[in-house]
Amino acid sequence: MYKKLFLAMTLMGTCLPMNAQTTSLAQAFKGTGNGNPISGNVFCADPTALDYNGRLYVYGSNDHQEFLSNGKKGDNSYGTIKSIVVFSTDDMVNWTFHGTIDAATLCAGWHPSQWYRGFMNSWAPSVTWRTHKRSKQDEFFLYFANTSHGVGVLKAKSPLGPWSSPLEEALIHKDTPGALQQSANFDPGVVVDDNGDGWLTFGGLDYDAGGTDLLPGNTRIVKLSTGMVSTSGQAIEIPAPYHFEANELNMIGGKYVFTYCTNWADRKDSDWNAYKAAHGISASKPNKATMCYMVSDDPTNPDSWVYKGEYGPHTSAPNNHSHLHKFQGNYYHIYHDCSLLESMKSKSAVDKSAGTYRSIAVNKATVNEETATISRVAINSTGVDAIKNLNPYELQQAETMATSAGIEYEDFTNITPNTSLNKLGNEVSENLQVQMHDGSWIQLRKVDFGTTGAAKLMLRAKGEGTIEIRLARTGAKPSATVNISSGSISDHTIDVDATEFQGVKTIYIVATSATDLFLDAWQFTEADPSGIQTIENRQPVQTQTYDLSGRRLSDHHQHRGIVIEQYTDENGVKHSRKRF
Repeated sequence: MYKKLFLAMTLMGTCLPMNAQTTSLAQAFKGTGNGNPISGNVFCADPTALDYNGRLYVYGSNDHQEFLSNGKKGDNSYGTIKSIVVFSTDDMVNWTFHGTIDAATLCAGWHPSQWYRGFMNSWAPSVTWRTHKRSKQDEFFLYFANTSHGVGVLKAKSPLGPWSSPLEEALIHKDTPGALQQSANFDPGVVVDDNGDGWLTFGGLDYDAGGTDLLPGNTRIVKLSTGMVSTSGQAIEIPAPYHFEANELNMIGGKYVFTYCTNWADRKDSDWNAYKAAHGISASKPNKATMCYMVSDDPTNPDSWVYKGEYGPHTSAPNNHSHLHKFQGNYYHIYHDCSLLESMKSKSAVDKSAGTYRSIAVNKATVNEETATISRVAINSTGVDAIKNLNPYELQQAETMATSAGIEYEDFTNITPNTSLNKLGNEVSENLQVQMHDGSWIQLRKVDFGTTGAAKLMLRAKGEGTIEIRLARTGAKPSATVNISSGSISDHTIDVDATEFQGVKTIYIVATSATDLFLDAWQFTEADPSGIQTIENRQPVQTQTYDLSGRRLSDHHQHRGIVIEQYTDENGVKHSRKRF
């Protein structure tokens, strides 16, 4: 994180509203009132999640890597997906992009076996964490499908890494005791139970030996060792009807809840009626490619697993993969669809040949914890409501947004097939910036300025251009304007009108006249209710002055009114402020 600097210079003038720039605004592919998908510019799929220290972290297959590798066209074969995307939120509306976990580099040292060529791909992650009983150190474990040939594992000390591969091969493959021999040992689902023991489910696609349409026999669960990176005992079958893929595990009301996606086989009433009678259940037979679940209180006993029904409908994606998660007292159905791609196609923003690039979405779920029952969920573009407001007086990363248009992340320039090392180094989002072009914009919702309002705005940025803060809508007149002219990341701070920045607002960060403009972070300073601002004793070292149109003024200018002063302090950090 770049050093946090604040200007506390008292300025008698305020940032006066000006007419909005004539710059043509970039086109959005996620509605400014929609919650889904969670990102308006990143393709990702097969979601999983964990919550830690009040934030929900969502991980997914990096469909965007395939999208770029294919030249933003063609079908998604998943073949070049070798990294994992990470997002997080604490309010369920504004999402922070944390870049990617470069699984290809982390697992480059895997040795091959007769079943696979070492590391191949990173699909369908499943993630969990625990506090180690002896060291009291928090540990994070991420399991992923190494194509259909096995399950790999990564380990970290935080949800954002840095991650490492604790093994020199896949954790699960055909030599694992009890593993599938004809089906795919992939799509892991992990949970740490109420006793602190780890469990992993996996399997799918083809039927295993003796499998049928109704009971493919292609699902396994295995207990993990105390270290979470090896298995303990033999993998046991979960007799999941019409099972296909997308395995995940939860603990609900002391019971093990297994969720999965159903296959494409025809459903015969006679088969299903016989199954219901044999197992004493009343659930209807599931539809194709829908999310279903089973419940057990003894996961190693196949007969203990009870089919409970279908809860997640088929989406616009060709396959189905979801994760059920409880966060801040609410259950959420986290899934993928093709809504972002469909929006891009409808606006002629991508080639018509582009297909099956997926995006992650979230809707509420209703769960009865006493009976471990999941009600059928509804999926839509509306998404979920914010569970808290965003605090503008805390430093906010530029990668945090509800939606956006015309932006890029520097990270995505580094995940190409020829890249041997991701420049992120698997670190957190402080190492990322958002590249903003002329007309780019970022939206944030439920920004709570309180009753006193904001007195100052700091933008941490580099490049050339103007950034405007607009309220309520993209086309509004700017309520604050910051001119950026800096060759390196530095703080640019101006006074703002507190009466404009009061209460709960939707804000837009809009770039105009932008050239190589990168935004790293932003923060408002709350107005002092007394109206007295503190004076900073730091003196400018080098100063340049501009009018509100961005024209540089000479040292002997006679300009009247507000001017923009850009200066460098004694630490070499550049700042911007307005003054008379």
